[in-house]
Amino acid sequence: MSRILTRRQMVSTLATISGGAVASTLISPLACAAAIDYKMVAAIFFESYATIALRSALRYAGDDGFVASMPQLLHARVNAPYDNIIWNTWFTSNSEESVVTTPQGNHVVVAVHGGGIFADPERLESSLRANLGRSNSAGLTGQYAAKISAIEARDVLNGVLPDGSEIPVYPFVEFRRGVADLPRRYAVVLDFEMAKKSISGYSGFDVLMDDPNMIVRAGGVGPLARYLEKAKNRNNTKLMGSWHSYNRIDPNQSQTRIPELSGNEGGVGSEGHDLGLGWGYDADYGITGGGAMADLARYVAVAPRDVSTSLQYLDFEL
Repeated sequence: MSRILTRRQMVSTLATISGGAVASTLISPLACAAAIDYKMVAAIFFESYATIALRSALRYAGDDGFVASMPQLLHARVNAPYDNIIWNTWFTSNSEESVVTTPQGNHVVVAVHGGGIFADPERLESSLRANLGRSNSAGLTGQYAAKISAIEARDVLNGVLPDGSEIPVYPFVEFRRGVADLPRRYAVVLDFEMAKKSISGYSGFDVLMDDPNMIVRAGGVGPLARYLEKAKNRNNTKLMGSWHSYNRIDPNQSQTRIPELSGNEGGVGSEGHDLGLGWGYDADYGITGGGAMADLARYVAVAPRDVSTSLQYLDFEL
């Protein structure tokens, strides 16, 4: 099930989802074709079956587009009005957070933005449909993260992905200082104990500004500051949620989770109050990386489209 958003709703925001440099790179080769009006157009792919949602999003993105990562989703929110759908529902990111062990025996979190181990719908399928027995090395953990193999753990730590791609890997210390011209697809390595001590719950915006997990999820200190300012001003809130599961897992088991960006109409319950029976998938509880690997998914894909051939931009009013 896809939803092509109108230009008024989304193109002005998600067209810049990855920043001007990438957008220009995508558009420039296409612009060479005379008389063809290409624009970056976003679509939402929501399914009760995550594999189908991801497969559809990747098909829409094609070779010249992308499925939005967590930093790109946050970037889109910063550039969108609060009544845009990007603020008013939840999204699955094309990012993932893997707990792995280094050759030296240290536990670390490897965050990949732009598609990592689970960028392949078939790999996602193999985890979601695996036997849940504890002895199954290809299934889910007791906390419903996806188990990954020793080879996958080693490769992602070195920036090598199952599709053969090689991506840059930045130590958190370097990433925090700032990396110029970040590519669309990259990884950040964060010490597990540092990640474990990070906030998991609702906290003030000034505290979140210095939180390692939030810095990684937002794509750096600058993007995080811009997002927190925009989120805080939406309803003049004092708190925002940031969640992880590092304080309740066994880091010796290599595993991966896909973080999600929450949202609902008007940002109701964004400080953790008045949530009734608790916070569910439709509550505005912030950013989570502590949930279960589940079937339900809502991805955003962005790709260049020839608007002259689309019904989307025709005027049907008499």
